[in-house]
Amino acid sequence: MKNSMYAGVAIAALAAGMANADGHQPFAVGEGDFSWDSLEAYAADAPDLSGQTVTIFGPWLSPEAEIFTSMLTYFEEATGADATYTGSDSFEQQIVIDAEAGSPPNIAVFPQPGLAANLAEQGLLAPLGADAAAWVGENYAAGSSWVDLGTYGDADGADQFYGFFFNVNVKSLVWYVPENFEDAGYDVPETMEDLIALSEQIIADGETPWCIGLGSGAATGWPATDWVEDMMLRTQTPETYDMWVSNEIPFNDPKIIEAIEMFGTFAKNDDMVAGGAGAVGTTDFRDSPTGMFSSPPQCYMHRQASFAPAFFPEGTELGTDADFFYFPSFAGKDLGNPVLGGGTLLAVTDANDATMEFMKFLQTPIAHEIMMAQTGFLTPHTGVNLATYMDDTLRGQGEILQNATTFRFDASDLMPGAIGAGTFWTGMVDYVGGESADAVATSIQDSWDALK
Repeated sequence: MKNSMYAGVAIAALAAGMANADGHQPFAVGEGDFSWDSLEAYAADAPDLSGQTVTIFGPWLSPEAEIFTSMLTYFEEATGADATYTGSDSFEQQIVIDAEAGSPPNIAVFPQPGLAANLAEQGLLAPLGADAAAWVGENYAAGSSWVDLGTYGDADGADQFYGFFFNVNVKSLVWYVPENFEDAGYDVPETMEDLIALSEQIIADGETPWCIGLGSGAATGWPATDWVEDMMLRTQTPETYDMWVSNEIPFNDPKIIEAIEMFGTFAKNDDMVAGGAGAVGTTDFRDSPTGMFSSPPQCYMHRQASFAPAFFPEGTELGTDADFFYFPSFAGKDLGNPVLGGGTLLAVTDANDATMEFMKFLQTPIAHEIMMAQTGFLTPHTGVNLATYMDDTLRGQGEILQNATTFRFDASDLMPGAIGAGTFWTGMVDYVGGESADAVATSIQDSWDALK
């Protein structure tokens, strides 16, 4: 939406209230590219919640905590409610303690769905209702994916919609150096077939296409799980992906083996990866992208999530010195544009009128745009103005989310810890070290069977 100035009574009153506020509002009502009309419409219909409170507890610390708090002030001005956020690096342990003791916050911010699902099964979350689920389905890109990710069984085993995703991240990205592509005459690929052809062309030109590193201390192997998850979404249906995550189909099913071997197309080919296949398992993931910036380049591409620039050389200017493109899907598979990622979801742990009204406020574009303009916040909300993103990098990632036909959460984070953060990690290291995909997948399935 394009911003415009609004002269209505509701928006004028809201602006006047903000002018006298305590200064936490980062943007004046009516200025910039924000969808102030959505705030006007919300404020006009919002109930008077003066004297009521909303307490929110989550894992965000500074600066995200302050930015989230600044967004809350717009809700407060529109309703009269008092909303507060508290962050903790021990959130995942503390929320369980508080909920089971009967003293939870009104809203909890979960960094992944599994913990929310566990609390829902214990009857410790309040359902958001069918209307909220329908809204998400209609207003989030790949909406059914987000409804599914926020739907869990209640204490009676009945499925209910509990989780509203607010702030997500994108993992389906390939990073590259535009100058290297330009010098070599390479174009950004639009399909997986194009990406494979580009990789083969780079090899034919006597260069190395990829830098890949799986090293991460005790967590060594996790970058490979992201590769396999992305390949699952590009070779199999979302339903098959979900059955894999829940082990409804075994880990050594031919469909999963195919995805592992697709990863191997890139990682187990000496010509395809910097240092040869033998270096993949021992190269630290934080060091692996640096090969793109050497002269001459040691590699041309690096598949990694949106946090990858944290490990680029100091002074790297995104959009100029480094850029990214969507890790593409197969044109011949007809599986749309799947996106792999993660994110935080808000769920109600202690319902009251103000709390449920705040969950409605989160449906407004303005609630997302205030965050988009200040931090690395991404949203699948199709009603937001992409121009409000803080920079072009975030805007580009936001566009990838907008174009997604399917979104799936990181599979290893949804699997039992012994698998997703255990044998899946170590199995991928064994695979790049020479084990066959079938042997590795069977070993992982054996470890899963041992949990049953």
